[in-house]
Amino acid sequence: VQLQASGGGLVQAGGSLRLSCVVSGGRISTYVMGWFRQAPGKDREFVAAVAESSRVRNHADSVRGRFSISRDDAKNTVYLQMNSLDPEDTAVYYCAARNSWIYALIKVAGAYPYWGQGTLVTVSS
Repeated sequence: VQLQASGGGLVQAGGSLRLSCVVSGGRISTYVMGWFRQAPGKDREFVAAVAESSRVRNHADSVRGRFSISRDDAKNTVYLQMNSLDPEDTAVYYCAARNSWIYALIKVAGAYPYWGQGTLVTVSS
């Protein structure tokens, strides 16, 4: 399974971006999809996850109400809509996939076996 993330860029504070992650080599419908981010000098942190068939979604407290994860299984793609961006959101954003929704694991980067290459989001003040 290969994941390809895109959509990052430079945006002013308060602006919006939509990240996309296309999955190839497998059917996205069978995977739990997640987004993580890593800022310079910091650990990789959970941003959001969506279960198979979009039956459950979970967002980190730091982004809830501003970011929204969604998936389009017909396009083998998962999205992260980011609104009201803040300079603190500056990071490399990664998409990831795992096989099952286990609440204790969906926020753990090490629990995802498949990763995309990352896309850089820079928010200027």
